[in-house]
Amino acid sequence: MKKIAVTVVAVLAAIMAFAQKEIKLEELKDHVGDSVKVCTKIYGGIFLDRSKGTPTFLNAGGAYPDNPLTLVIWADVRATFKDKPEEFYKDKQVCITGKVELYKEKPQIVIHGENQLVVQ
Repeated sequence: MKKIAVTVVAVLAAIMAFAQKEIKLEELKDHVGDSVKVCTKIYGGIFLDRSKGTPTFLNAGGAYPDNPLTLVIWADVRATFKDKPEEFYKDKQVCITGKVELYKEKPQIVIHGENQLVVQ
């Protein structure tokens, strides 16, 4: 059952990737609720293994706390990644696809699969 769910999410993410509108990082707040593609550098990240939900946060477009975009990877999704995201993507140019949300007035994209992050 878990394999089916992962496969469905991967297929949906692949379909969504083709439907994305590519935007500039500065335009994120104008696209809350939209599925977009944005390309930028990952400046670092952190895996909070002792926090509720054990999230991984990646700082896109700048170093924390001045990053204009946060990527959120929950533990169940992190487990599907080949490498530790906070180490693998650090200092790399990446194109991210996904739905823009606001958390405490700051844009974020929740990552549902490794295929949403493409290293340039």
